[in-house]
Formats: sequence, structure tokens, C-alpha cells
Amino acid sequence: MEIVTTELPGLQIIRPRIFRDTRGSFVKTFHAGQFRELSLDFEPREEFFSTSAKNVLRGMHFQLPPAAHAKLVYCIVGSVLDVVLDLRKNSPTFGRSCARELSAANREMSFIPVGFAHGFLALEDNATMVYQTSTVHSPAHDTGVRWDSFGFDWPVKNPVLSERDKKFSTLREFVSPF
Repeated sequence: MEIVTTELPGLQIIRPRIFRDTRGSFVKTFHAGQFRELSLDFEPREEFFSTSAKNVLRGMHFQLPPAAHAKLVYCIVGSVLDVVLDLRKNSPTFGRSCARELSAANREMSFIPVGFAHGFLALEDNATMVYQTSTVHSPAHDTGVRWDSFGFDWPVKNPVLSERDKKFSTLREFVSPF
């Protein structure tokens, strides 16, 4: 595995090793020893996947303490524009975002530490994202900030949003516990 640093301290892009032969390919997405060697503090406790139509925007999601979690996310079908927002109030990059295309073709993964909001825009139909989290889902702690409240220039004017995502508070209204 290779680590690519980003402009947001702690947010890492992981390029896994891809094994290819005449049958297709094989990708190892997690190995506890390799993650420790790469200084990535992550022990998955739960895994999910979502499938989205083109122009579906999911985000910007996170869990509050004490159920806050780190995430490892990657796209196994299609492609998405993956967006991460720094919510750490003492961070020099608080309120800044970072975006990267994740796809079945590039096989890159985002490691998102505690203190960041995460969301993505499906760039094509049937985009399938896998999420591994370091804590289990806690509905009482699950929340987000509004997708259009932090100055990111999404490449779609009218994304398809859930009613829940439309009702999140803005970044300005959010009081960060991170």
C-alpha cells in the first residue's frame, strides 16, 4: 500500500496494491499490520455499502463523540467525487475541504480520521461505495452539516439529496466538539 498525503492533515489517500492476472484483479483493502506500519490508527468495527444513481449527493456525514469514528471509504463500481471537510476547531485547516475522484478504475481509498465530515457525489449510475468505520452506527450521534454551506463548488446544480441531508445545519451554525 502507498500513502498519498493531502492538504488536510490526517486525511490520507491509500493506493492499494492491485494483483492482476488472466482472471481479473484482487485488491487487499485492509491489513491491520500494514495500517500500523503506515501509522494509520484504524480498527474497523462495522462495514456498509451504498449504491447511488448519477448526481446523488450523500453528505456531509459524521458521528459526534463519544461515538465519533474514523472511516475507510472506497468505490467498487463506477465513480464518485469524494469530499471531506475538516471540523477540528483547533486545526489550521478547519472549515476547508478536500475532494478526489474515487473509482472502481483507480481503486484509491480515503482514510478519514475522527473530526472530519464526509460526503460524495455519484458521477455515474450504480456508483457503489464501501465504508468501514471504527465505531458502530449510533443514530443518537449520527449527524452532518449541509452540503452547500462550506464553499465547495460541487459540479452539479441540483443534486439528488435525502430529506435528512437537506435539513442539516450549516457549517457556520455547527459548534464543533472535535
